[in-house]
Amino acid sequence: MNIYEKLVECALDSQKMAYTPYSNFKVGASVLTDSDKIYGGCNIENASYTPTVCAERVAIFKAIYNGEKKIKKIAVVGKENFFTYPCGVCRQVIREFCTNDCEIIIIKNKEEYKVIKFSELLPYSFGPEDL
Repeated sequence: MNIYEKLVECALDSQKMAYTPYSNFKVGASVLTDSDKIYGGCNIENASYTPTVCAERVAIFKAIYNGEKKIKKIAVVGKENFFTYPCGVCRQVIREFCTNDCEIIIIKNKEEYKVIKFSELLPYSFGPEDL
């Protein structure tokens, strides 16, 4: 199994853990860190909506909590047979921990996904080096 297949599998497994009683829109994500560890995450909703957290951020924050500092790849899956992209907040969080050439794997289903560079997802981004 190649690294893309592992990330897709982790994101799909993570999606099953989503807590979405309000939207029923389950999202899973996985990240590959510089140390080649994979962390999964799912979206977690809240009745007041604002405290809801996206799958991408859960996966990234789990990695950071475990001592990781850089993300090499991130995979995202949402509605089956549709390409679901990270929201604006997640794009900015991803930017904090990856470079412009970080690969973003957008999953349509287990067999179909596309890989894009982060710079395509958030061109002209603001990152740590801009401070």
